[in-house]
Amino acid sequence: MATNSSRFLKVGVRAAAVLGGLTLASCAPQYSAPREVQTSDPSVTYTYSTDQGLLQVDQSAASYCSRYQSVAKAASFTTDQSGSKVVVFQCVPATTTTAAMAPPPNPNLTYNYESDQQLMDDQRNAQSYCASTGSPQVTSNIVTNPDGARTVTFQCAPQ
Repeated sequence: MATNSSRFLKVGVRAAAVLGGLTLASCAPQYSAPREVQTSDPSVTYTYSTDQGLLQVDQSAASYCSRYQSVAKAASFTTDQSGSKVVVFQCVPATTTTAAMAPPPNPNLTYNYESDQQLMDDQRNAQSYCASTGSPQVTSNIVTNPDGARTVTFQCAPQ
């Protein structure tokens, strides 16, 4: 009899631990993945919640605009009613924006940035630099410094 009650106690403790873990997981902040929310040729709109998500939608917008032999240019940044960040990209002819892009790329590929637009410009600089060195693939690492400033470091990688 003592063996059965011991088994039930062990099962009960395990079940409580599992339920407790599920309860804690349900309280964790929920992050939504970046997603395309609207297209209107030649523009595309995405939602995102993190800086890394913004970099992901920038890549998606570049792919979308390549259909039009164009490059993606962030036209506006807003926040919708649910609190998600929204970015609208316009597809513009490559010849128009190539010369008008940000200053020459930073060869050390580390940038401090304050706004989403600045992060987009930094990514384009890194992409341009990496492409010029024969490594078109760009990876990134974003950190928030102790003083609240944000820093992104890009690395060139072979395709």
